[in-house]
Amino acid sequence: MFVNTSFGRQLDILHRTMDVSLVRQSVIADNIANVNTPNFKRSFVNFESQLAYALKSESRQPRFAAALTDERHVPFHRPLDYRDVQPRRILDFMTTAKNNGNNVDIEVESMNQLNNQLAYQMMTRSVSDSIGRVNLVLR
Repeated sequence: MFVNTSFGRQLDILHRTMDVSLVRQSVIADNIANVNTPNFKRSFVNFESQLAYALKSESRQPRFAAALTDERHVPFHRPLDYRDVQPRRILDFMTTAKNNGNNVDIEVESMNQLNNQLAYQMMTRSVSDSIGRVNLVLR
């Protein structure tokens, strides 16, 4: 019903970001569970920067139009589809916080967990409000 509208796009982006938030929660829980494991390296999830880049590339216009006379020519501007962006789990192997080689700081991970939980609650509230406005219009 709302597939090709800005409302549908907004809900789709929120849905994808909420899914990434669940992945991030799992990664943070794994980091916290291994806080005392020797030589364990923390991980984090990178998604929002790639999503922002994809959304910016869709609205960006090329500086000059290239004439493509053959289908094998490579275009200068190739916008990224935001639906192709996937979360990446990145291993932080460059830092060491403890003598045993572990780089998990429980305070940092607890703060990341709280921020992730608050972001998820904010996104669910946004989806709920959006659907509430649609229900209000439909009544």
